[in-house]
Amino acid sequence: MKRGLFSMLGKEVRLGRLIPNADGHYFGLTVDHAIARGVMPGLDTIGATIAKMAAGGPNAITMHKGIAEKCFAPYAGKVPLVLKLTTFGVYHFEEDVQVADVDEAVCLGADAVSTGCIVGGDNQDQQLAQLGRLSRDAAKVGMPIICHIYPRGNHITGAEQYSVENVTYAARAAAELGIDLVKTNYTGDPESFARVVQAVPTRVAIAGGTKCKTVRDYLQMTRDVIDAGAAGVTYGRFVFQYRDVTALVKTLGQVIHKGLSVKEATELLEQLEQNKNKE
Repeated sequence: MKRGLFSMLGKEVRLGRLIPNADGHYFGLTVDHAIARGVMPGLDTIGATIAKMAAGGPNAITMHKGIAEKCFAPYAGKVPLVLKLTTFGVYHFEEDVQVADVDEAVCLGADAVSTGCIVGGDNQDQQLAQLGRLSRDAAKVGMPIICHIYPRGNHITGAEQYSVENVTYAARAAAELGIDLVKTNYTGDPESFARVVQAVPTRVAIAGGTKCKTVRDYLQMTRDVIDAGAAGVTYGRFVFQYRDVTALVKTLGQVIHKGLSVKEATELLEQLEQNKNKE
């Protein structure tokens, strides 16, 4: 019984570091793509990329254990660490497999763990079973758990990966299994995404928008997601491949936590980039 009480307190302490503001919003960044998608630009200079991200003041950065051990020490206590426990890969795109555990997250000082899960495929049963096990393991030690869950198995393709019904199903499945924050696809507009948020009794955030073409598109999507009642966003490639990572992170943080409009955010980003160019 005492262990249960302590683990509940531990989770609240860690969630308070992940989501410290009274608005309850979350702005996460991710650099966990190399196994899943290859060593793309921005990840080939991972130390410098993490430094630029951290300088912008996000709520957390998600990464795998080897990168955390080798690159994250300078930011310990300054930016919360989320340890990624699973990954899909360039040769197994429709299945996340476990590559770390909750005990390793504790040893690394993480404030949360994250796990991927893909629904809509022939191996959905295995994916959900893995998610349930990791949720249980995290709960035992008071570790918040984030799930990157997407409707993209072989039975769900194309535009159906972004439909309200399929996104809601994916996000709700994660909530049903005890996930503290769900990261999933954006349905494309705030009205439909508000329906997802309403149907999912836990915090909901979106992944980076593959349909966005410009920085303004991302700023608009971020503004719309917050207005739809979501907890926030978790971005990766859009941020670490941008020409001025720190300026972009600072700007997105202002949209999420200070309520900046798209126009105000665009002006702020331009100002921050101009100031850097003058240095």
